[in-house]
Amino acid sequence: MSPIRVVVHGALGKVGQEVVKATCQEPETELIGAIDLKASEAFLPLPDGSGKVPLSGDLSILNDCSADVMVDFSIAQAAMPAARLAAQKGINLVIGTTGLTADDIAEIEQLAAVHRIGAVVAPNFALGAVLMMHLAKVAARYMDYAEIIELHHHLKADSPSGTALATAKAMAEARDKPFSGPPEAAKPSDSRGMGVEGVAIHSVRLPGLMAHQEVILGAAGQILSIRHDTISRECYMPGVILAVKEVVKRQGLIYGLEKLLNLSGE
Repeated sequence: MSPIRVVVHGALGKVGQEVVKATCQEPETELIGAIDLKASEAFLPLPDGSGKVPLSGDLSILNDCSADVMVDFSIAQAAMPAARLAAQKGINLVIGTTGLTADDIAEIEQLAAVHRIGAVVAPNFALGAVLMMHLAKVAARYMDYAEIIELHHHLKADSPSGTALATAKAMAEARDKPFSGPPEAAKPSDSRGMGVEGVAIHSVRLPGLMAHQEVILGAAGQILSIRHDTISRECYMPGVILAVKEVVKRQGLIYGLEKLLNLSGE
């Protein structure tokens, strides 16, 4: 069986570099091209020393290559034009870029349907983070108070994080009634964080951090904390490779890695 041919958008970024490395190490995938706005060379040397692949500062590679999948870890403004062109070329999509809006997600779903491709979009590709979100969703059925603290490096563009927003929404959907809040919640206060589905999300941005999230649930006489800490960006790669392998077998949008892990019941 031929390896899955992959092009990486955002290949020179911190996560993009890990994707490049992972696709070279995985026997079932082959990196055939790379795109990054900061590209200054025409070729990207492969980290395993096996050669080099075309590198471009624009999307022209998508016109010339015969990729099966485009993995996108760029920025939201760049991800959508790339997704449109890739879809037109029949290239399946795996997107981990943060900051996409609901309209963006809806457009990706439409692109996948019109062009009969698969698209995996996930707010987080770390398996531990996906499990954290799943466990928070389960716990939300039984505890009426919940808050989220998410901590990231100071260069992260969006706030709250996509993972925190997705966690709050999933927790709310798991309940048959709204979350409760302290009495002062009725009075708007910047110190209380951003309210999403009845859950206050507190964002911390500091150098020295990478990606961390704690879900804190409360009930009379007890507290339950569910926390995930990203120590290295390589933690995203098993999820990315899983998505690459699965997206070529499917059509339509798959939102959330949990659907590929059979955690969502779908």
